[in-house]
Amino acid sequence: MDLHALTQFLVVARLEHLSRAAEELRVAQPSLSRTIARLEDELGTPLFDRVGRLRLNEAGRLFRGYAERCLGELEAGRRAVAEAAGDGFGTVRLASETFLTFTAPLAAFKRAHPAAEIELRQLSADLMVRQLRAQEVDLCVASQPIRTEGLHSARLLDEPVFLAVPDGHPLADRESVDLADLAALPFITARPGHWNRRLLDHLFTALGHPPRIVCESDELAAVADLIAADLGVGLIPALGRRTAARLPLALLPVTTPACRRTLTLHWSTTARLSPAAALMRESLVNWPWTPSS
Repeated sequence: MDLHALTQFLVVARLEHLSRAAEELRVAQPSLSRTIARLEDELGTPLFDRVGRLRLNEAGRLFRGYAERCLGELEAGRRAVAEAAGDGFGTVRLASETFLTFTAPLAAFKRAHPAAEIELRQLSADLMVRQLRAQEVDLCVASQPIRTEGLHSARLLDEPVFLAVPDGHPLADRESVDLADLAALPFITARPGHWNRRLLDHLFTALGHPPRIVCESDELAAVADLIAADLGVGLIPALGRRTAARLPLALLPVTTPACRRTLTLHWSTTARLSPAAALMRESLVNWPWTPSS
């Protein structure tokens, strides 16, 4: 069993699609298929179900955790040697669903620690957990619950989320809106897996039907602009009010207590943090996280 095979297995396990995995790895699909088959032969059991489309099975999910930890430890060792050979400060790798929230704290951290190298990765919550376990990232900030073993957590901020509507909208002059007021509205939101979409789906669960979505965007910075263009309405957190203030929008409190977002910092209980990562963790925990930040 070689490291090359483990790396390829993890990509196939993440995508559950051989051709897309081969494209990402830049290898021929038949070669990738043979690598996975040899790995399964060596383990003595299939790692994927192949009925219809490729699906990671129970054995595959079990093995994936060990493979991630194995490669993570090797990466941690590589980084430790690099730090010892260099100035010892190291690199911090921070993942989040969006970095619109982090402009001010990241700028302050870089001014205070100019020697630190910062790598930013925009990932879904599920992928952040996988990369933390594999020690591919040091810290992650999630805007939705992450419940898994082996992680430390620190809550950074709990804030209200507003309904954003364009100026002139029938609801624009209201002081607040009830959950029932959202029922028939056309929403501009993120794709499934993002906190914004998770919250929207959660709110509509209480209404008994799915939201009416007119746009799913990967560009969260564009959501407010699309709302201002009168293409729909959307959910914008309190920290986003400053950006939204430049646009012809009205931000309305939603009366249900469920319409909130919590930012939480996570890191591994077992991984060794570089000095730069430890300083970043301290900086984020102590940052004055207020809606005016």
